[in-house]
Amino acid sequence: MKTEFSLAQLADPDIAEADKILRACVHCGFCTATCPTYVLLGDELDSPRGRIYLIKEMLEKDRPPTAEVVKHIDRCLSCLACMTTCPSGVHYMHLVDQARVRIERDYSRPLTERALRAVLALVLPRPELFRASMIMARLARPFAALLPAKAAAIPGLMRRVKAMLALAPKSLPPPGPSGGSVFPAQGEKRGRVALLQGCAQQVLAPRINQAAVNLLTRHGIEVVLVRDEQCCGALTHHLGQDGDALARARANIKVWKKEAEQGGLDAILITASGCGTVIKDYGFMLREDRDFAGPAAQISALAKDITEYLAGIALTPSSQKGDVTVAYHSACSLQHGQKITGLPKELLSKNGFVVKDVPESHLCCGSAGTYNILQPDIASRLRDRKVANIATVKPDMIAAGNIGCMVQIAGGTSVPVVHTIELLDWATGGPRPGLN
Repeated sequence: MKTEFSLAQLADPDIAEADKILRACVHCGFCTATCPTYVLLGDELDSPRGRIYLIKEMLEKDRPPTAEVVKHIDRCLSCLACMTTCPSGVHYMHLVDQARVRIERDYSRPLTERALRAVLALVLPRPELFRASMIMARLARPFAALLPAKAAAIPGLMRRVKAMLALAPKSLPPPGPSGGSVFPAQGEKRGRVALLQGCAQQVLAPRINQAAVNLLTRHGIEVVLVRDEQCCGALTHHLGQDGDALARARANIKVWKKEAEQGGLDAILITASGCGTVIKDYGFMLREDRDFAGPAAQISALAKDITEYLAGIALTPSSQKGDVTVAYHSACSLQHGQKITGLPKELLSKNGFVVKDVPESHLCCGSAGTYNILQPDIASRLRDRKVANIATVKPDMIAAGNIGCMVQIAGGTSVPVVHTIELLDWATGGPRPGLN
């Protein structure tokens, strides 16, 4: 793709990166076939190729984004299926992230939308506030039926509030262990890792990290929950609030680096793949930061999805689960963002489960961080499509590697939705995973 940035514009490292990304695009359109919003809506501007044109024009002309540009960028799930499909290696993720920052900086949204986004950015990264909000949402759920349910091209505040209430669980589990906790290895110590505590996950499903701790310590791995760890920054990063996201990244790099220097770390393990994709990108996000570029790259290299680390450990199954059929949902952030596709299925199969692929597995379930709140109508259509595809393999359980996907899919099915690590813990001597 031909670009026409001025030399002055190209002096900006972000614009120089955008120029490189744009020039890699050859207009082939392969991305349209795997883009969820294009598959649903059939609008070229709701495809990666269409969005690339919009972003190119906005950046080249260096003018504030229009309402039309904002509408189509907002509809992007950042599922990154287009990057998996692209034969030219267009790094769409970094381009759309840059567009979101520009929109957040230069576009004035309606007051109600600004307020909603501010609340999401304040509450979701803070487990204490998120827990309180979930308790309030449970109290408000009986009134959700009174709110409007009509689909709209741009959902209004009440439609989004209704979507938030629908996602709230009927009950909340007790909080899990706090930062600073150390879980010693059982038997001979074979390694030491930090386990990302997460934000929403530690409120909605602390059992996931508990299963990871149980499995790891059972196999000789010491696990530490690092004190003063923050949200990874993914939520605010995808809202275009890069100042907040980068501040969180720097804070985490400091505490993880300190932990690695004091106690040693073989890896920073992540059980929420949406977080993992961003943490592995810290090196790029802070590439221009003189003080943090090096440490950020080191932390990104240490970051691993839990299944990546387990692939290097000889798990010892305690019993076969050959009578349990598992539909494996490949989270977009895992398969497209981190290029981890077959590994979780291989681990499940080797440990006794019958694993079934889900048709259209490349298409997003519609969760995508805050997307199922900000774009509830598209998200619900994607969820229903995903659930229908899962139903065709007639599973006993659904496994996924990301809490957002788990909550989203569970909202449309009665089949138990569990984390991959819960099944692996069960197979190696842990408890059977609970229901939704």
